[in-house]
Amino acid sequence: MTDNLPPVQLGHVAANRRTGDAALRVLTEQDFAEARAEITQWEGYAATPLVSLSALATQVGVGEILYKDEGPRFGLCSFKALGGSYAAERVLQREVARRTGQEVSLADIRTGKFKAECADITLVSATDGNHGRSLAWGCQRFGASCRIYIHAEVSEGRGKAMRDLGAEVIRIEGDYDDSVALAKKEAEQNGWFVVSDTSWPGYSQPPRDVMSGYGVMTQEICEALDPAPSHVILQGGVGGLAAGVIAGLRQYWGDDAPRAIIVEPELAACLFESAKVGKATKVAITEETLMAGLSCGEPSELAWEILAEEATDFLTIPESVVAPAVRLLAQPIGDDPAIEAGESAVAGLAALIAARQDENLSAQLGLDASSRVLLIGSEGVTDPAVFAMIMEGRDAA
Repeated sequence: MTDNLPPVQLGHVAANRRTGDAALRVLTEQDFAEARAEITQWEGYAATPLVSLSALATQVGVGEILYKDEGPRFGLCSFKALGGSYAAERVLQREVARRTGQEVSLADIRTGKFKAECADITLVSATDGNHGRSLAWGCQRFGASCRIYIHAEVSEGRGKAMRDLGAEVIRIEGDYDDSVALAKKEAEQNGWFVVSDTSWPGYSQPPRDVMSGYGVMTQEICEALDPAPSHVILQGGVGGLAAGVIAGLRQYWGDDAPRAIIVEPELAACLFESAKVGKATKVAITEETLMAGLSCGEPSELAWEILAEEATDFLTIPESVVAPAVRLLAQPIGDDPAIEAGESAVAGLAALIAARQDENLSAQLGLDASSRVLLIGSEGVTDPAVFAMIMEGRDAA
């Protein structure tokens, strides 16, 4: 029951939105179309469930809660399967073409036509778990070597999942942003290729490919819904998921696209702080959040271009609401389906419940009994040990 999520104070910034066309320009319709054409050809592709949580919507006080469950995605338990693997394939396509002087298609990489050339290429990235798992999976399928950098607080279960896919996993001291810096440094020293889901000056194509891959998920949502939802509440992190989804929704529905609200952990609120000052802003991570996939201190500059124009509100949630929201989905009310979700998957749900318990905040967000709210269940159980801990009633690692 939502009674298990007692009222909490959310941080809220109403965005001072820029005017522009970033949702059409940073990620184009062609970017999304090319990613969709390729990813839907991958073995095991199937649209993931979009479920209506009717009983929960009634209790929360909205018209409908639509939950896109990415747990079944390609057996990797996360929407990230759409991004890192596709970006890896694009990097390999470009590099093999450069080395051979031949025209190389994505199908050539997928079917192993240049298997020997791919075997001589090493792809690297930093991760909190899901992006690295997707990259490792892609490298395994396409025949490239893979190195993944994880920080001190990434669970051993997530590290093992990447090693099981053939990746060399390097654990460092420090946080996610430290692992990003080391991955960049060692790639430059060794002639490896960074496949990151975050961008920085001079590095934008792989993150753009990552976000283009996410468009497959958004297209599945759009094709299943008519009319558009009134709101979409999206996890933060570096901003790639939120920006990719928002761009896809805007391109599909135009002015009828849902109001976009971004939610982050209080412990890792780089987008929230960016909204305060009106530019991409780095924050220090002094304590790790239970929502491991959202423990990011520096926004993707590419993603921020879209969020600065399209997101209407930025919220932060406390750690206390995370585990109860996981349990609420796993032990649903009424006839709602049971959903086993990871910690990062429930950020939007936890924020929605808390906002509806606050009459003033609900009014500021335009939430009422008629609202139809889209949530992205970004991951399933990516670490069974953490999920078991939560289900046993222990709210922190």
